[in-house]
Amino acid sequence: MTTGENGALIQHNVPHIQQRYNWDCGVTCILMLLSEEDKTKFLNNFTKICQKEGFGHTTCTIDLCYLLKRYNIEHCMYTTRQSANTRSLSNLTNYNINTEKVATRISKKFANAPVCGIRIYDGVLSVKDLVSHIAHKGPAIVLVDAGLLSCDLCKHNKLTAEFRRIFGGSYRGHYILIFGVSSSKLLYRDPARSSPFCATTFKRLQAARLTLGTDCDIILIYKKIYTKM
Repeated sequence: MTTGENGALIQHNVPHIQQRYNWDCGVTCILMLLSEEDKTKFLNNFTKICQKEGFGHTTCTIDLCYLLKRYNIEHCMYTTRQSANTRSLSNLTNYNINTEKVATRISKKFANAPVCGIRIYDGVLSVKDLVSHIAHKGPAIVLVDAGLLSCDLCKHNKLTAEFRRIFGGSYRGHYILIFGVSSSKLLYRDPARSSPFCATTFKRLQAARLTLGTDCDIILIYKKIYTKM
């Protein structure tokens, strides 16, 4: 069955987990994908693992790829920039973070990715290919501008997103986990929200993930854990 046939709903069986800090949305998306055993070990050694991975309290998409590799989760990444994004790093200056050090780390990780078996593709993944992946292969971790993404179910961020689309505003990078798809909606877990179930239109997701600052970063997870309803 293909996605959307007869109004089919396809969703992957991943739990919702709320992030604990203001920086760990991407890491939390990965926690949702882990087995209970790996999740417990990760949480029990959270600070140590983050330090060993080298990102501390500043995660970028390439950091998430290495973390997924650590737990042997098959994946690939699409991006339009295999280097640090100055627009994104400029938001870190308020947190006394050495952005030059972060940029160097990112560059090294991209350079070493092929040797580490991490697949990275240049370019923008189409909505069609994203939907096909979710329907047949696994969930996806997507970098969005938080101010542009709104949920059609709980109406979270709806007014803010409309104002942002009209008047602009500051970029706020945020990771979500897309775990399902219907004929007209993408279903996602938002680690910043207590609500376990969010949905948005393809058009709204595109606006949030293709904006300046995201580099159109997306990680496709190859883990068949779906149910069809």
